[in-house]
Amino acid sequence: MIILMAGESTTEHVAAVAAQVEQDGYTSHVWSGQRTIVAVVGHSATPLTPAVYEQMSGVEKVTPTRVPYTLASRQFHTETTQFPLNGCKIGADKVLVIAGPCSVEGREQIIETACAVKEAGATALRGGAFKPRTSPYSFQGHGERGLQWLAEAREVTGLPVVTEVMDPHLVDMVGQYADVLQVGARNMQNFTLLNAVGLSRKPVLLKRGMSSTVEDLLMAAEYVLAGGNHQVMLCERGIRTFETATRNTFDLNAIPVLKQLTHLPVIADPSHAVGKSEYVEPVARAAVAAGADGLIVEVHLDPPNAMSDGRQSLTAAQFTAMMQAVRRVAAAVDRSA
Repeated sequence: MIILMAGESTTEHVAAVAAQVEQDGYTSHVWSGQRTIVAVVGHSATPLTPAVYEQMSGVEKVTPTRVPYTLASRQFHTETTQFPLNGCKIGADKVLVIAGPCSVEGREQIIETACAVKEAGATALRGGAFKPRTSPYSFQGHGERGLQWLAEAREVTGLPVVTEVMDPHLVDMVGQYADVLQVGARNMQNFTLLNAVGLSRKPVLLKRGMSSTVEDLLMAAEYVLAGGNHQVMLCERGIRTFETATRNTFDLNAIPVLKQLTHLPVIADPSHAVGKSEYVEPVARAAVAAGADGLIVEVHLDPPNAMSDGRQSLTAAQFTAMMQAVRRVAAAVDRSA
């Protein structure tokens, strides 16, 4: 249920509504924008009676929720959510670009790569310290030492760090080093992890699972939002289909669909979407044209010798060319990059 407060409602009116929600056995989430909205979520033995709330002081309108992802929906929050990242705002006019290697392989490697992507115009640095791999014998990352190298790269370049957290018990530790917590595609429905990052106050980049629907992704985001963390970015990174020409099939449709259904910013990952470096730039351009609020791109200074995902990684020169192309597309759709 969504409760729209009147323009002249006071904090006391909102508190009274929240108290009634709690009395009925549900949870209230208050969002104050141009208008104050109270979302009622959860389960209770007490049926919700809209008439009770409609008669309360300060309430203008009560409507049932139309979708199960109440907090992620535009019905709850009509304005696109924005939050800061490196002096910019994700979800605003500028298309933000997160770039770096798939894996943090060493101190010099991540610092040199961070300097290169910053020079080309990246907003933030990506790099995996913990790597979920298909084979248990593949390189799994350097763990906390990798996080320390990422933090050092941030000190050198000023770029905020985006890195994956795989285990609920590691959220606090990873959060000590990272500026943005990434939940990978394989963990999109790891609900214990989603609850843990929901309790964190770090921004979350939530990747769509390789076989997940748009609604699955939004319901995963709902877990994070329900925990009180409203700084969530959704990432379209390609889905698994019968096609074998590329690593995955990039669901370009998902970008405008998500922009209509949710207020959360939408990021595109062309690297994982196609899995081949020669296709990354055109897919990045298409994503920006479709309305993506940002990109996350894999960049490696020596792709043939990368410890993971070298085939899809751009060189520094290729990333610079991609940034130039993306800026032209962004300008054509009244944005910047």
